[in-house]
Amino acid sequence: MSPASAVIDLAPAPLRVIGQDVPVPVSGGSVPYANLDYAASAPCLENVRAAIDAALPYYSSVHRGAGHASQVTTDRYERARSTVRAFVGAWRRDAVVFTRNTTDAMNLLAHALPQGTTVVVFESEHHATLLPWQRGGRVVRLPAPVSPSAAVAAADEALASAPAGPRLLVVTAASNVTGELWPVAELARVAREHGARIAVDAAQLVPHRPFDMTALDVDYVAFSGHKLYAPFGAGCLVGRADWLRAAEPYLFGGGATASVGDQVVWSTDPEARHEAGTPNVLGVVALAAACEALTDWDRLIAEEERLLARLRTGLAAIPGVRELSLWGDLSPRVGIVSFVVEGRRARDVATELSEKYGIGLRDGKFCAHPFLRRLLGEGAGDCETGDGTALRASFGIGTTEQHIDRLLTALRRLGH
Repeated sequence: MSPASAVIDLAPAPLRVIGQDVPVPVSGGSVPYANLDYAASAPCLENVRAAIDAALPYYSSVHRGAGHASQVTTDRYERARSTVRAFVGAWRRDAVVFTRNTTDAMNLLAHALPQGTTVVVFESEHHATLLPWQRGGRVVRLPAPVSPSAAVAAADEALASAPAGPRLLVVTAASNVTGELWPVAELARVAREHGARIAVDAAQLVPHRPFDMTALDVDYVAFSGHKLYAPFGAGCLVGRADWLRAAEPYLFGGGATASVGDQVVWSTDPEARHEAGTPNVLGVVALAAACEALTDWDRLIAEEERLLARLRTGLAAIPGVRELSLWGDLSPRVGIVSFVVEGRRARDVATELSEKYGIGLRDGKFCAHPFLRRLLGEGAGDCETGDGTALRASFGIGTTEQHIDRLLTALRRLGH
């Protein structure tokens, strides 16, 4: 074949995670780990580790040093804001405040709400998005909707009946329990019709799908690095700057001030204002590296949907196993599946899967207690799981057919 006729593959190289083949002990020996607990914390991308390795020799203080290492580190830290902003399709004027995680980001937004704000939130949210608003203001908690259209209608009615003043609709983009995708664009449209703002918990979406704040007309988005293949303790709140600029600093300390004397003058920059103290520089570098690495979405989504279909079809064929879903089998979702095994406690099943088969998945209530009660039904937890808990298998980059098939085989052999 001549060079002129050669086909050049310009597609990005497949991403790899660290620890994909790590051996774990099982009865009688060891096996490569089948990590099916990505929704709790995803493994680290090799690209992310490489970014950390490149940053470590120059690691230094940020925003307060004239030395070369400090200047390099500060530049990396501030460029990360632009990377994150581009990753979620934010406006250039939107603030990017680095936090510890999604929980921290949502608490920061709750802290910044103007007095008298009405917050509308669904009970199906993760606790990180359900609970921060309890500190003050008026909270309208809506029941888990029976369909996406019902979610839009419920938000519409709640915002229409809210008293005059600021209003904020808080929604998830993808459920951490069922993986189901929420109608963010339609909910944003309803918020606009009522002069409200909308904040989106995208922690479970952005590792699986692209997200565009501008196209969706979203005001705020929060997500965590540890779910985005960057497990170094950083997250972010991205969005409109005015509420953040007007709020008292989230933390009091160095970096948040313009000057300190008899009176303290706080920084008017919304990012500096809410990032007091020395930040988690390496966590931010890792978060930005993960954002830069996740570009080949068509390939990632196609592979995930193939594995998801294999898992769900396999679970449906096992007697006594029931998948949990809010909107039914056909609702689109990411690589997260929760289920119960009739007559078995979730913790006992999870322990057996780990000890006998080297499979890691989540058991419990997934920091979404009201939602799980809704999915299990009143009293259903007692007869199906013994304690109102469930199992969750979740996956992403690095997951293989063999991991899925090992889980299905193990579930068919439970108790043997």
